Amino acid sequence: MPAITVEDTLTLPRIAEPDPASTATRPVLSVTSAPSGFEGEGFPVRRAFAGVDRTLLDPFVHMDQMGEVEYAPGEAKGTGWHPHRGFETVTYMIDGTFRHRDSIGGGGLITNGDTQWMTAGSGILHIERPPEELVASGGLFHGIQLWVNLPKAEKMTAPRYQDIGAGKVALLSTADGGALVRLIAGDLAGVAGPGATHSPMTMVHATVSRGAKLVLPWRQDFNALVYVLAGRGSAGESGQPIHSGQLAVFGEGDTIRVDADLTQESRSPDLDVLVLGGRPIREPVFAYGPFVMNTKDEIAQAFEDFHAGRLGTIPTG
Repeated sequence: MPAITVEDTLTLPRIAEPDPASTATRPVLSVTSAPSGFEGEGFPVRRAFAGVDRTLLDPFVHMDQMGEVEYAPGEAKGTGWHPHRGFETVTYMIDGTFRHRDSIGGGGLITNGDTQWMTAGSGILHIERPPEELVASGGLFHGIQLWVNLPKAEKMTAPRYQDIGAGKVALLSTADGGALVRLIAGDLAGVAGPGATHSPMTMVHATVSRGAKLVLPWRQDFNALVYVLAGRGSAGESGQPIHSGQLAVFGEGDTIRVDADLTQESRSPDLDVLVLGGRPIREPVFAYGPFVMNTKDEIAQAFEDFHAGRLGTIPTG
């Protein structure tokens, strides 16, 4: 169960359901299943964007669903120190705990609904690992890491770290109270989320009760993606079936619709989705390893700068 929850969604500010006579529901362009893989020292992930045309994802570059996994004692894994340049990494911990450190002094413990928003910009080194107590005891680990591109004019901006605690997330509900909406970044229905973004975007985690629907107003100049974290349902007015580990890409319009099936699995009593949208940057993208730039030469320069120590140094202690 997601860490951020409320007993009664009817006590939250409501998102008014758009008037169908004056709004257009976005159609579903595609539904893809995320293949499984491993990241860092070997923690399991699902590659949410695999097989999707990059122009439909813009300004997003890459996304992993980390877990959901119940670690036994001694099993929890993370990453070693590694560099980034040219984009932002967003790590959202739905359940569990991760510790982050970086070469500009940012970092800390993120757990149970917290988000770390790291702007790599001109270059940064960082490390992400489970804390020693989680390694020793084992436990639940489930989260998302999203890569958000930076426009060419901002790729060499100064690195920045944002610690977005679970208590800062804006909580809303749909008009009938059937869905809990957690607004992490961007604007939705006149409410602003806590995350400060370079590329205009919105990031939402919604839990849709069995048999309920999620209808969100969505900026026409944003793309629209829905990734299913858990459960089963359908997307768009056409009722395209979707389930855990699948990404739905939507076409043009000004509302997004997702419905939860009336019957769900016992371990996933509701439909949990991550809803993403941003204004496309529409610039060339050359991504290789830990760098996201505009050209191959810029990637080569990033590697040269990393090996020369110009992307930062690993802190001592």
